[in-house]
Amino acid sequence: MSESAAVANAISQSEENHKGPERRRHRVYLTRNTEYHFRDGFCVAVRDRRTNEFLHGHLALRRRIHGGLKFFMNGAIVPNMGEPRPGEALYFAYEGRDLVTSPLEAVERPTKDIVAAYPSTKKAK
Repeated sequence: MSESAAVANAISQSEENHKGPERRRHRVYLTRNTEYHFRDGFCVAVRDRRTNEFLHGHLALRRRIHGGLKFFMNGAIVPNMGEPRPGEALYFAYEGRDLVTSPLEAVERPTKDIVAAYPSTKKAK
């Protein structure tokens, strides 16, 4: 097992063993091409995984996630109103402009460096 895999495994086990309330505010949902960065349940940044560039005009920005959708080969769709899991697509609903992403590959915690690099969500005056 590589050192980075060992560290990730140790972090995962530590998270599973934690019994108290969730205190962390940030989460990253990774699809094949895109990272969706969340703070307190709202999308604060979207980043292209190939270029590592933040996408400033993405439809997901400033939206709350509503859950996940699992698509099956027979055409069935099963909603998950809880925490989206790998294999499910993120589902956003907002003023009639719903957004469904491609399936998640992973759910992670961003590093402090990435959180510090988030584009400002404040609107210019």
